Amino acid sequence: MHNNTAISELIEAGKWISQRGWVPATGGNFSARTTTGFVVTASGFDKGQLGTHTFIQLDHNGDRSAGSAKPSAETELHLCMYKLIPSANFVLHTHSVAATVLSRVVKGHSLDLQGYEMQKSIAGNTSHLDILSIPIFDNDQDIDRLSLLVSDHHLHTPIEYAVLIRGHGLYVVGRDIREVRRHLEGLEFLFSCELERLKLEGISAEAKV
Repeated sequence: MHNNTAISELIEAGKWISQRGWVPATGGNFSARTTTGFVVTASGFDKGQLGTHTFIQLDHNGDRSAGSAKPSAETELHLCMYKLIPSANFVLHTHSVAATVLSRVVKGHSLDLQGYEMQKSIAGNTSHLDILSIPIFDNDQDIDRLSLLVSDHHLHTPIEYAVLIRGHGLYVVGRDIREVRRHLEGLEFLFSCELERLKLEGISAEAKV
């Protein structure tokens, strides 16, 4: 995929994601794998109003090859996801209320979802009876250290489509723009349902492990 094509698709995705309130203020960051390396959103821009100037281009080693804007501090985590998941060609990082709150309410190392038909929107999931497990990692301003934790987790429990960062948000991957958008929308629906379920059932934070 050429850089211009990837940037165009991320600009359109940014408008769609912003309209749903999943990237408030200048939060979130998006990236894509290209024929020459990667493109990634720069720091400090409203993701609903992206343009060609709001991206930087990286070579296959992750070194800047074009773009003068400030790189996102979380670029390294995007590159980590591409390294761990060779089939991934897009990474979308969002800050929705449901993802952020659930990642704090759940005290364990994963958010386990079961019983929802929408689980089948995620690649490889064919039944509501299966457990859809999303790993949760504690937030860390040291992105290199956080990336190492994600990589270590992947060694024993492969990451397939998404991770949650506690109190921060969601990173979701896909093989193409259609899949990554489907994964994002499906997971956000599931997170909203699970958050409502917990509120209705009155389950405390301590009880949800």
